Amino acid sequence: MASTTDGSTGAHAGSGNDTGGVSAQSYVHTLTPILAAVTEQIDGPIQDAAELFVSSLRNDGVIQAFGSGHSEALAMEIAGRAGGLIATNRLALRDLVLIGGEPIEVLRSGELERDPSISRRLYELSAAQKNDLFVIASNSGVNGSIVELASVVKEHGHPLIAITSLQHTAGVESRHPSGKKLIDFADVVLDNHAPYGDSVLELPGFGKVCAVSSITAALIAQMLVAEVLRRLAEAGVTPPVYLSANIPGGDDHNHALEAKYAGRIRRTA
Repeated sequence: MASTTDGSTGAHAGSGNDTGGVSAQSYVHTLTPILAAVTEQIDGPIQDAAELFVSSLRNDGVIQAFGSGHSEALAMEIAGRAGGLIATNRLALRDLVLIGGEPIEVLRSGELERDPSISRRLYELSAAQKNDLFVIASNSGVNGSIVELASVVKEHGHPLIAITSLQHTAGVESRHPSGKKLIDFADVVLDNHAPYGDSVLELPGFGKVCAVSSITAALIAQMLVAEVLRRLAEAGVTPPVYLSANIPGGDDHNHALEAKYAGRIRRTA
């Protein structure tokens, strides 16, 4: 084991005891039971969500994933990554500019995710078809664009899976004119078990630091993918799955499978 310059081992260096327990070790210690709580959903809502995934995929649907801010990490975890499903599409606020023709200035506002007026346009840009399934991630579940998109998705009859913090969303008011939240529209709600405010460690003189929602959302996404692939394989269906683009033959494999969904899935930066 490597030693630090002060003679301590790498495992204990920078333990953070002088800052009230804010350290890599304390973060992992705090995160471990949160991850365990997330996995307790395997026999319940994860199964319900996987059933919706499989139904959509077996009816030539696409999984449409959206999250704004840091919740976009969830959409990236579902759509277009190695080991994941081909039939996935990531929606993003920048789609308004990249494919929607809006001026780039609209992205300069840090308040865009709170604007419900953009959501119908985002839905239109998704090119969604009737058997598509939507997965929307939002830690708070109350921002205008999130709630409005959920409303539009249900208006068009799509199944909707919400990934959110039940503790956080219960503690804040909706920013949507209707007063509703993401969970009010969802067919299945998956709790990322992030605490109110997302951060988990107390830094003296400041408050809470070190967030968890991106990690727990990624765990949820991969549990979902694993369960969907299990169900498809047991049904005798060979699921179209991405190989890493950074291994020989990966691009050819992926492009051949993507061709089935031409015009329905986007792989932008």
